[in-house]
Amino acid sequence: MRARYVFAVRFRIEPVAPGVTVDPAEFETRVFRRADEPGTDGWLFFRDNLWRGRLGDGAYFEELTAEALDVPVVDVSYRAFESDREYLTALEEAIADRLDRFNADSVEEVRSKYLGSSLEVREDW
Repeated sequence: MRARYVFAVRFRIEPVAPGVTVDPAEFETRVFRRADEPGTDGWLFFRDNLWRGRLGDGAYFEELTAEALDVPVVDVSYRAFESDREYLTALEEAIADRLDRFNADSVEEVRSKYLGSSLEVREDW
């Protein structure tokens, strides 16, 4: 059972040695965050950080990402939620068991509210 959040992160390199420069100074990479198992601590990451397939608070998430990567972060964009079928089934069951936490009437509504159309089921894991 596997799932992860995918982010595009733009970061900057700031040399500290005198006379050292870089060109380009900004780079973009993909950052992956493992999704916690449904029902365990941290599994509501999507609810707490995403809205309609976008970051709810981009500035805050940039700060968190800068701390995690130990580089100055210029921008973070949410790209996708990748999951195998087993994880997706467990996630949907956990959501269905706790719909009151999402102010929603169905699992589909929860998926749309938080993940938008960014859900990708991967068969190649």
